[in-house]
Amino acid sequence: MKDLPDDGFHVFDTTLRDGAQREGINLTVADKLTIARHLDDFGVGFIEGGWPGANPRDTEFFARARAEIDFRHAQLVAFGATRKAGARAEDDPQVKALLDSGAPVITLVAKSHDRHVELALRTTLEENLAMVRETVAHLRSQGRRVFLDCEHFFDGYRANPAYAKQVVATAHEAGAEVVILCDTNGGMLPGQIDAVVRTVLADTGARLGIHAQDDTGCAVANTLAAVDAGATHVQCTANGYGERVGNANLFPVVAALELKYGRRVLPEGALEEMTRISHAIAEVVNLTPSTHQPYVGVSAFAHKAGLHASAIKVDPDLYQHIDPERVGNTMRMLVSDMAGRASIELKGKELGFDLGGDRALVGRIVERVKERELAGYTYEAADASFELLLRQEVDGRPRRYFRVESWRAIVEDRPDGTHANEATVKLWAKGERIVATAEGNGPVNALDRALRVGLERIYPQLATMELVDYKVRILEGKHGTESTTRVLVSTADGQGEWSTVGVGGNVIAASWQALDDAYAYGLLRAGVDPQE
Repeated sequence: MKDLPDDGFHVFDTTLRDGAQREGINLTVADKLTIARHLDDFGVGFIEGGWPGANPRDTEFFARARAEIDFRHAQLVAFGATRKAGARAEDDPQVKALLDSGAPVITLVAKSHDRHVELALRTTLEENLAMVRETVAHLRSQGRRVFLDCEHFFDGYRANPAYAKQVVATAHEAGAEVVILCDTNGGMLPGQIDAVVRTVLADTGARLGIHAQDDTGCAVANTLAAVDAGATHVQCTANGYGERVGNANLFPVVAALELKYGRRVLPEGALEEMTRISHAIAEVVNLTPSTHQPYVGVSAFAHKAGLHASAIKVDPDLYQHIDPERVGNTMRMLVSDMAGRASIELKGKELGFDLGGDRALVGRIVERVKERELAGYTYEAADASFELLLRQEVDGRPRRYFRVESWRAIVEDRPDGTHANEATVKLWAKGERIVATAEGNGPVNALDRALRVGLERIYPQLATMELVDYKVRILEGKHGTESTTRVLVSTADGQGEWSTVGVGGNVIAASWQALDDAYAYGLLRAGVDPQE
């Protein structure tokens, strides 16, 4: 691990576990791996990956994350419960699954509200304490760092403060490194959080963390109130995703800690990546990024009022609380999705192109990106399509491995209620005209197969490539009452994955564009020379 802030303050992300409980989010293992990479790039200290043993998807995630991700900044965290009442921690299958995950850090959830212990767990208050004590001690004896989430802590503290504090003290004495006070129902306000955290800290001596839900709209404020009171561990989710109305939003919490508190919680330079990371994760979960989200929304530093505009010409700080570049955002005077020169130059450098000395070239790329984004394209989660666009501007011509004459997809509705999907593509490659037809389990799959049938003989490298993820979003309001469709495709070749984007008046046209880019980029990765 490199360039890490010290362990005295933890930024703990639970997007892959708690954030995934948001209505409308359904993450594949590939999605979770992609998000984990983004979070590690951002520099959070801990990434809670899910509950291994509770479902096959989370179990697979931990196995693949260990093998496929070289974490530079974060430690992977497995989430699970204390042992069952009446059982031994070392014999509990769920506890064993936490160890089998291979995660170096384990977060246990435990009841800290006396009524939940008696009504939900159906056990005694004393047995609940034993469950906490013995599970923490067992996991520590196996060499794992252990954090403990006190579920419903603030409601439990209100009902029985002595018992709630006893759970904290028991976990601390058993070896839990941090005990997290959870506002599970999200009903607390900042002043209440501050008072409780101060008291519990003084009475138990435990290192405390905070996990705040946003049901009162105060999750970020509650998190910062807990920090003011002495908490040194904050649990958040990207873009505030989570059950009901969500969790404390990672990005404004981190920005406040770094920019308002002056507390370094990320690696050097990571804060400038915040807007990009926020938008990229939004694309992976297939939710439109909130335009008015603090710090990272496209409208966060947008100015429309005439009074504001005239003042900003004199001094941008007159109507902005920070320089937007500090969080990777830009000031805008008009509502548009425009990439700045610096963003293009940095991305070009990442891809191996030094664009800094050619202002005209950078200007053309900026304008091309602006034009495409206004049409519905997005490059935050489609790096491969952006690289193809960039190379086209640098080379002065597109990287073309084949030229499409036409394509057609047919869906046949049969009398027995089944459907047949057939596609035909007509194209040119290496001077040869190719006509190929294939069937599939849908029109897009049929097009994909037809493209392969036509090209694999000429480009055998395509045989290693497969479509691994496919997302569709309807973009409303682009053409009056009409709508535009955006498709994101993820493709893999056994060595890595890449994402491409297509936009069209219907889902098949948009999918074709994304597939076209996907195979062009795959051949580029494979070192194949383009053919006109």
